[in-house]
Amino acid sequence: MIDFLELENKLKKNEISNCYIFCGSDERSIKKNINKIIDISVKKDFLDLNYVQLDGMTVDKETIINACETLPFMSDKKVVVIYRANFLRDKVDKSMEKVSKEINEYVKKLPTECILIMYYIFDNDREKESNKVKKISKIATGVKFSKLKGSMLQKKVKTIFDEKNKKIDKVELALFCNAVENNMDIIENEVEKLCCFALGREITSEDIMEIVSSKNDNDIFNLVDYLSQRKPRRALDILNELLFKGESVTSILRMIERQFKLLFDIKLGVESSKTKETMSRELKLHPYICEKMMIQSKKFTLLQIQKSIELCLNTEKLLKSSSVDAKTEMELLIIETASV
Repeated sequence: MIDFLELENKLKKNEISNCYIFCGSDERSIKKNINKIIDISVKKDFLDLNYVQLDGMTVDKETIINACETLPFMSDKKVVVIYRANFLRDKVDKSMEKVSKEINEYVKKLPTECILIMYYIFDNDREKESNKVKKISKIATGVKFSKLKGSMLQKKVKTIFDEKNKKIDKVELALFCNAVENNMDIIENEVEKLCCFALGREITSEDIMEIVSSKNDNDIFNLVDYLSQRKPRRALDILNELLFKGESVTSILRMIERQFKLLFDIKLGVESSKTKETMSRELKLHPYICEKMMIQSKKFTLLQIQKSIELCLNTEKLLKSSSVDAKTEMELLIIETASV
């Protein structure tokens, strides 16, 4: 198995394999690289004749063989893509298991003029490639499209800024990657917005915090900030926005708990005369975020933060031990916390 950054490097050199197995949580990157392979391998004038899409949920062996063994027209190569190839997962029904075994055998004798690409999307970011994918990757090119993190994400995002001829320093780049949702579609949109906003000058941290659409961590920061200002109505608005985005009540509650625990540690650090640099290193926070939380911590006393954590834990215990209305309990938590 290789990662998609290695695949992209190979495609830049026009190094194309005969068969690809793609899997991962980043469907946009999967489709983008499929299009790159098609652009390299198939003439646009004859795309309709040399590019075939098959639905992996309904496909059978005969359809796949027919698509792969039909000779390309006015081209050296043809591309066959099987999307939603869920027969590559470990646990499937008997019909899909049969297709999986047949495909595994057929790939060994795939015609050289055909490029076969099969892919399926992970159900969540924690999912790993199936044993079937590991096995077939011994005779095909297996590529895992995981969401990038840390320095790898920063490196990828830097290339997007470079493509737009926009300079961004390391500190601002790290802040941007920390602030934006880890989704390449969203990242590209936010880069475009930021470049337009900072037209003719360098990007600043303030630009990023003002322009970039906040991810859920920033929403939680703002929610807690409204609690510190005793504005429960505004905090409830953010709660409803998060629920509308599809966040569960339990995940929102965990994020609020984490925010208060961080505030507690930062409050202790401030009272112990620790520097921003020391705390950002100890708590693994970006210095700009740490500075904002230091300011936020001044709006609470240690006792208020402790009480807020207790209220969160009580709400968590209630949600786990009884059949209450989760949304109502979260609303009550916000109202109570705002009056601590």
